[in-house]
Amino acid sequence: MIRIGDAPGVRRLLIGVALVLTALFLLLPLVAIFAQALMGGIDLYWQNLSDRYTLAAIGLTLLVTLLTVPINLVFGIFLAWLVTRFTFPGRRLLQTLIDIPFAVSPVVAGLVYLLLYGRNGWLGGWLDGYDIQIMFAWPGIVLVTIFVTCPFVARELIPLMQAQGAREEEAAVTLGASGWTIFRRVTLPNIRHALLYGVILTNARAVGEFGAVSVVAGAIRGQTNTLPLQVEQLYQDYNTVGAFTSASLLALLALLTLAAKAALEWRAARRESLA
Repeated sequence: MIRIGDAPGVRRLLIGVALVLTALFLLLPLVAIFAQALMGGIDLYWQNLSDRYTLAAIGLTLLVTLLTVPINLVFGIFLAWLVTRFTFPGRRLLQTLIDIPFAVSPVVAGLVYLLLYGRNGWLGGWLDGYDIQIMFAWPGIVLVTIFVTCPFVARELIPLMQAQGAREEEAAVTLGASGWTIFRRVTLPNIRHALLYGVILTNARAVGEFGAVSVVAGAIRGQTNTLPLQVEQLYQDYNTVGAFTSASLLALLALLTLAAKAALEWRAARRESLA
């Protein structure tokens, strides 16, 4: 049977269209970011990058990421283990609730956290009595970033752990292995690639999150601006080169993330081909 793409002319046309669209919609914007960032020369690029407000935004972004990723790593493993190894009332509902951050707009998530932890919010007034500030400070940014990124690890692990089943872990239990030994010697080796993939996605989203963070951060320059907020603020100040300099750093982090993701996929494909 001859398929549509079997004809050499059609195949070349389809490949050409795909390459043109990829270059137009994906590659060109990336090139434009770095071109705009470097349009004033390396010295100006470095000067913008070493600006104290930009450095503060980089530091806050790294802090938020360093706190968010480990928390979601533990949360994702625990959640995946719970819904794949136990049967209990509400298990399917719990699996559905995991996807709430995917379904809810990040801006709405930020508003909900503002309602809860703002000075006049349900919990904010009580926390304010103890001089604890959550909103318009880094704890609020961490909280909303955890919310937005929490499904990534769990969603990578759940299908894999369901497919693998619990036979190896049950066999380890019958041999007298402790819970920690089972996790370290049986569960973790089986899920490590999916776990790393989930961590990479979590890291990428945590670094680039804008909507929820913009609601709870208050855009205090040098204090609560993450890199995406810094890009927006510089652009609104008509500092186009400075905005694109910060944007180029975000793009570079995204490219490194994609490279790590591609490396994992290549290793997984190679392992399957050798199996």
